[in-house]
Amino acid sequence: MKSVRLALLLGLTAASLGWSESTPREALLVLSKGDHTLAIVDPSTLKVVAKAPVGQDPHEVVASADGKVAYVSIYGGGPYNTIDRIDLIGQQRMPSIDLGPLRGPHGLMFVGGKTWFTAEAAKAIGSYDPAKGAVDWILGTGQDRTHMIFVTEDMKRIFTTNVSSGTVSIIEKSIRTGPGGPPPSGPRGPMGPPGGDWEQTVVPVGRGAEGFDVSPNGKELWAANAQDGTVSIIDLAAKRVTDTLQANVRGANRLKFTPDGKLVLITSLSGAGLAILDSATHKELKRIPIARGAAGIQLQPNGSRAFIACTGEGYVAVLDLKTLEIAARIDAGPGPDGLAWSVRP
Repeated sequence: MKSVRLALLLGLTAASLGWSESTPREALLVLSKGDHTLAIVDPSTLKVVAKAPVGQDPHEVVASADGKVAYVSIYGGGPYNTIDRIDLIGQQRMPSIDLGPLRGPHGLMFVGGKTWFTAEAAKAIGSYDPAKGAVDWILGTGQDRTHMIFVTEDMKRIFTTNVSSGTVSIIEKSIRTGPGGPPPSGPRGPMGPPGGDWEQTVVPVGRGAEGFDVSPNGKELWAANAQDGTVSIIDLAAKRVTDTLQANVRGANRLKFTPDGKLVLITSLSGAGLAILDSATHKELKRIPIARGAAGIQLQPNGSRAFIACTGEGYVAVLDLKTLEIAARIDAGPGPDGLAWSVRP
């Protein structure tokens, strides 16, 4: 009898906390700005298996490489200075990361065992090392509203969009040389102090540059310009804009390549819907209406589906990438925005 009562008590406790099911090995993570939660979704059933609370105004989310921890930027346009952490196995909130003067954290990426982030109000980017439990590197961009970030796997190139400046920063690790040649090698290597030297190339694009992505082959960067409704294409070897597409995506929020690099998806918060472009021809293939706007985009790694956060509509749309049709909807909370994919090896 006692064991039955204990089982019932544990069941009720789990249900009240939303821990009704365990986190699947592969999971879709969905931020809700409406109820300040992170939803863990089973992509095979499209059902929310658990929710965990996060702070005010969550915007972006990324998962650690081992799929055990989610990092959530608490944005607020500048007043806030924390990144929340969620234990994806225990499905509960962990102590937040205090960024100190690095206010307005927004864009996130997890590379090389570290969480890379932008700090919009501080005009800076940085990295947080979970092993050290500290921010271990900061670099100022000198640009207004440094918003989104992309870090290459070798951590030698970083790209950001700077919304109010209308620019893209190309930041590259370098070895500074002087009259005596490069710095000598030592315990810290030829790059000198931790972090090394960096060079920034600022490329002017369009007004309100925000959502962007780097092509899978690493040759191009596409940036969506929200105020102009255009897309700027940057040749990353030449570090210059080679084409500006009249894409009619005013209010553009996010831009993503499909894993095979053939399609480009662009969401808009101003009613322009979901635009789907052919990356080779630069032509629009389809426009899917989303009347009240959409934000986050997450591609399933196998290239079969895309998940679109329809923020104003209050659901996540599931796009079949073969038919380019909306196949399903996920109710993960009001005001869905940032999306991420989590995989446990």
